[in-house]
Amino acid sequence: MNYFVTGGTGFIGRFLVPRLLDRGGRVYLLVRPGSVAKVDGLRELWGATRQQVVAVEGDLGLPKLGVKPAWVRQHAGKIDHFFHLAAIYDMKASAASQRTSNVEGTRQAVALAKSLKAGCFHQVSSIAAAGLYEGTFTEDMFEEAGALDHPYFQTKHESEGIVRAEKRLKWRIYRPGMVVGHSRTGEMDKVDGPYYFFETLHNLSSVVPEGFPLLMNKAGLLNIVPVDYVVKAMDHLAHLPGHDRECFFLTDPDGIRVGDVLKTLMRVSHGPRLHAVNASLVDAATRLAGKGIGRMQPVKKLGERLLQRMGIPPQVVAYINYPTRFDSSRTRALLEPAGIICPPFEEYAQPIWDYWQHFLRKDSASVVAEVDSLFDRLVGRPTLAALRRRVRGKVVVVTGATSGIGRECALRLARADAQVVLVARTVAKLDSTLAEIAAAGGTARAYACDVADLAACDRLVRDVSADLGGADILINNAGRSIRRSVRYSYDRFHDFERTMQLNYFGALRLITGFLPGMEARQEGQIINISSIGVLTSPPRFSAYVASKAALDAFSLCAAPEYRHCNIEFTTIHMPLVRTPMIAPTGLYRAFPTLSPEQARDLVMRAIVTRTKKVSTSLGVAGALAQATMPGFTEAFLSQAYELFPDSPAARGLSEEEATAELADLPSSRLALARKLFSQVMRGGHW
Repeated sequence: MNYFVTGGTGFIGRFLVPRLLDRGGRVYLLVRPGSVAKVDGLRELWGATRQQVVAVEGDLGLPKLGVKPAWVRQHAGKIDHFFHLAAIYDMKASAASQRTSNVEGTRQAVALAKSLKAGCFHQVSSIAAAGLYEGTFTEDMFEEAGALDHPYFQTKHESEGIVRAEKRLKWRIYRPGMVVGHSRTGEMDKVDGPYYFFETLHNLSSVVPEGFPLLMNKAGLLNIVPVDYVVKAMDHLAHLPGHDRECFFLTDPDGIRVGDVLKTLMRVSHGPRLHAVNASLVDAATRLAGKGIGRMQPVKKLGERLLQRMGIPPQVVAYINYPTRFDSSRTRALLEPAGIICPPFEEYAQPIWDYWQHFLRKDSASVVAEVDSLFDRLVGRPTLAALRRRVRGKVVVVTGATSGIGRECALRLARADAQVVLVARTVAKLDSTLAEIAAAGGTARAYACDVADLAACDRLVRDVSADLGGADILINNAGRSIRRSVRYSYDRFHDFERTMQLNYFGALRLITGFLPGMEARQEGQIINISSIGVLTSPPRFSAYVASKAALDAFSLCAAPEYRHCNIEFTTIHMPLVRTPMIAPTGLYRAFPTLSPEQARDLVMRAIVTRTKKVSTSLGVAGALAQATMPGFTEAFLSQAYELFPDSPAARGLSEEEATAELADLPSSRLALARKLFSQVMRGGHW
C-alpha cells in the first residue's frame, strides 16, 4: 500500500508515519528542497529504508504543491491514501501566512491528489473549524460553525470546505482537539495551547507551599487529546472500509474545564491545591468584561504586557471560556472495538508536565539547559515502532535490571516485543518488574547472577543459551562506583579490585560468553554503559573511571575484529543519572542529572541507530580539553578537587562529625555557585 503524506516531518506526522510503515506500506513524504536531508534522520528514527520512506520535493505554496509533473505521471493511480497534515497551527501567526498554508495549501493538495488519482484524501482539520459555536457541535455539522473571527478558526473552516466541495475525490476529514504530548512519554515538539500556562504554574509552585489551598473559577471547556490517541485513531479510521465522505471528531468525549486542567497540573507539579468552582455567572461576567476591556486601548496594552511577561500570548486568553462541546459518539463507536480510547487528561498530565520541564522549558543559561537541549538533540526520541523493528523477537540481556537505567530499559524493550532477560544478584527484587512486563503483554525472564562472580557469569551464559539460544543484544549496565581520593585508598586496594572485577572483568566475561553465538548468527550488538568520567577524568574517581576506561579500550580494539560479522560495539558515556548508585553522595543534589527515563532513551537510541559512541557535548569538551590543554585541565580539576572534601565515610569521620560537615555542603545550584565563586575569587572578605 502506498501513502503520500504532507507534513510528515511535523509533530503528528512523526507519529503517524511509523504506523503506516507498520502496515507494510511505502510512504512518500512531501519535503521542501532544502529539507530533504532531514528525511535521512527520520528514516533512522523510524528504522526505515530509503525504499520505505521516499522524499518528494515540493512546497505548500506552489501549484500542486510544486511536485514535478513527471513524478505525478509516473505515480498516477499508485497512491492508495493521500494524508494532508501540513498546516500552520499557531495562534500568533499572521493571517496571511495562515491563509497561504491552511487554505491555499489545502487547495493545491487536493489538486495534486486528483492528478495522482489517489484512492482517498485524508485531511487533518481541527475542532477550530467549528468556530466559537455555543452548544454541542456534531460531526455532521459544518455550515453551522460559530464565530470565526480568529484567522486560525477561519482558515481551518475554509480549508475543510474546499475538501467537502469535492465530488469526484473520495475524502475523510479528522478534527482533533488540542493536541498535546504523548500520553506515556510526554513527547511534544513545541510550547502551544495549554503549555502556555505551564511556566506561570511552575512559578506559582515555586512560591506557594505544596497543598496550600487556592480558589479559582473553572472557566470554559477545553478539549485536549494526546498525540498517540490521535494517530492511532486516524490510522484505524483511514483503513476502515465504507466511511468515505465522513468527518470524525478525535476528541475527549467529556472535555475538561480550564480550572480542572490547572488543578491537575498543580497536583503533578507539587504546587498549591487548587479548588476549582463552577461559577457560570462569573463565566458570563468574564466574557462581558473581556469584550469591554478589549476596547480600552490603555488597559488592553497593559494587559498584553502583563501576559507577555507571563509567557502567555494574548490571543490564547480569548478562548479560555470556550463555549463548544464536541459530540464524538459516532467516531468512538468505530474506535472502541479496536480498543482505541481517549484517556482522560488526569492520566497523562504527569508525563507531559515532566517532558515540558526537561525538554521544552526555557531555563536560564545554565549547565542544566545545556544538558537538556543537548540530550534532546542527541536522542531524537526514537519511537516505539522504530525500536520494535529492531528488537522484535530478539533476546536482549540487561544486567543491573533491578532499578534505575536497567529497569527502565527492560520495560521499554518489553513493550517493543523483545525477549528481555533481566539479570540481577537477587531475582526476588525483579518480581515487580516481571509483573509489570507480564501485565503489559511483554515477555521477560529473570536470572540470578552476580556479574562480579566470573563463575556466575559463565552459568548465566549457559542458561540463556540453553533456554533462549543466546543473546542478540547485551546491555552491560551493572556497575559499581567509588568516590574516594587515592590518598584514602592506600590501605584499600580492594576498592580498585572490586570496581575492576564488576565493571571490567564481569562485563568482559559476558561479552566473550555471548560473542560466539552472535558470530554464528552473523549479527549482534554489545552495549556498554560507560561514564562521562572516562572523557573528563574527575578527581576521586580513579578506581571507577579506570575500570570503565578498560572496557572502552577493549571495545575499541575488538570492534574491528567483528565488523564483518555485523556485530556492533556501542559505548555510551553516560552523564550523571539519578539512580540509587549516586544517592549516598548528597553533594550530587547540586549537580544536573538525567532521569532514568532520559538515560534509557540514550540506550534505546543506540539500539535503533547501532552507533559506535554516544557522548554529550560536555563530555566531548572535557576529552578535547584533556587532549589539547592537559596542564590547564589538570589545574582546573585540581581547583575543583580542593573545593570539597571526600565523603565522611572515606575519611573515617564519626557520625556527629559527618552530620556537621554534610550540613555545610551545598545542596542546590545556587549554593554550589556561591562556593565556586568564593573559591575562585579569593579576597580579603572570604
